Amino acid sequence: MGLDQTQQFEKVISESGEILLLLPQNPSGDAIGAAWALYFFLKKKGKNAVIVFEGKDSLKKFEFLPRPEKILHELSGTQDFVLSFNTKFNKIIDIKTERLEEELRVYITPEKGSIDPRDFSFIPSRFKYDALVVLGSPDRESLGKVFEESPDIFYEVPVINIDHHSSNDRFGQLNILDIAASSTAEVLADIFSKMEGDIIDEAMAQCLLAGIIDATNSFQNKNTTPKALQMSAALMAKGADQQKIIRYLYKTQPLAILKLWGRIMARLRWDEGSGLVWAPVLLEDFVQSRSNPSDIPMILDKIMENYSNGKIFMVIYNESPANMKVIVRSSVPEAAKKIALIFDGKFSGDVCEFSLASGDMQQAGESVAKKLKELLA
Repeated sequence: MGLDQTQQFEKVISESGEILLLLPQNPSGDAIGAAWALYFFLKKKGKNAVIVFEGKDSLKKFEFLPRPEKILHELSGTQDFVLSFNTKFNKIIDIKTERLEEELRVYITPEKGSIDPRDFSFIPSRFKYDALVVLGSPDRESLGKVFEESPDIFYEVPVINIDHHSSNDRFGQLNILDIAASSTAEVLADIFSKMEGDIIDEAMAQCLLAGIIDATNSFQNKNTTPKALQMSAALMAKGADQQKIIRYLYKTQPLAILKLWGRIMARLRWDEGSGLVWAPVLLEDFVQSRSNPSDIPMILDKIMENYSNGKIFMVIYNESPANMKVIVRSSVPEAAKKIALIFDGKFSGDVCEFSLASGDMQQAGESVAKKLKELLA
């Protein structure tokens, strides 16, 4: 009899010493909670794990969680390359290197005469990591530069793909997917619950419950299933503090966030027919509230909480003198992916981001809003 998915997961982990945990760019709280919990699990197993994702803005909201030691925002140094010399007929007696501003020189001294080019080769060696675990990402492209700049590792190293999105491309060698689950954190908690022994400790439980609460908007969204509630209760029995999570995610907000939220709400547009909610954010809003664009995701969360009938939520602001940034979140399945295709943007889960050339923000916002309404029609 073949191994089930949990057993396959355990087998890959047991055979791996260096494990890379990858999240979509600007990851959701669900992906963060799942990754943090998996990191602590791997650490208990004596594995060397590293978490990598593009974008730091998402972390601010989850600073109250136990924090992994190894978090990076770019993937580098994943593979060695070997300079090989055939020394059967001409030995190498000295090797020196010299680092220049944009160049590294290697000086080779042969025992006799010169080196025959046929005795020299440049070959790739093994990758540094034994396994990749991708959490909460519907496809490799959602990882952003992490995938764009190091695509080879995804084809040479075993990939475990853990997710709950129905749009997942099944890009892993092991795909642990549950589209009926409320969150990736719930999927991972379910994996742990099927393992032998008392796997989940208090730190892991706190991170997993934070992921579930973030994904379900504190159990208020339609994706809150009886299983999600049962799993959450089990995590609280393991020591997860539900009230602390809710306090930090929903009740305790910096004054700058509250001021920015108030200014945005003053010019919010709500189209009841299409379910589109959007607002322009002016430079003056950031200045007067002493906030910055990294606070926008938290504002979108608050807008979604207050417009439960909304389907698409959009904010547009000046990212630089040369361009405007648009961030869209959607409660419509796969809408973010479709929006990204229309506007040549990037998406991850229910979030899409794209840029527009600077101009009249009001007109630009109305133009984008019109296309989004057509998408919802």
